[in-house]
Amino acid sequence: MEMKALDTNILVRFLVKDDEVQAKKVFELFRKAEEGGEEFFVPVVVLLEMIWVLEVVYRIDRNQLLEAIKDLLDLPVLRFEAREAVQSFVRMGLKSKVGLSDILISCIAKERGYKKVLTFDKRATRLEGFELL
Repeated sequence: MEMKALDTNILVRFLVKDDEVQAKKVFELFRKAEEGGEEFFVPVVVLLEMIWVLEVVYRIDRNQLLEAIKDLLDLPVLRFEAREAVQSFVRMGLKSKVGLSDILISCIAKERGYKKVLTFDKRATRLEGFELL
């Protein structure tokens, strides 16, 4: 069985349910995948785009968004790129006021062995792992 990756809009439909027909398709896809032991790959870039869409377009509260990602991590049909970094991101996001995208960047960099992320964003430097250039 070939593994498939998911696009941002699949996860958004699943979480927001703003299009009933598409949301039902995603639920059915996930149900069948779980029955068949299938998994779908979630790239970090999809997660980053989903965060942006949910924050900006749907105006989802930060804590709700992080709880939704935490719930997605628990789904057996989803295989996240850099899963441990994403888990760290959720924990840090609940504690910090720094932008979620900056937290995710920091967690991914740290997981990959990079000690610092260079930035011009003074606010991001409140987060361990960022260094002002």
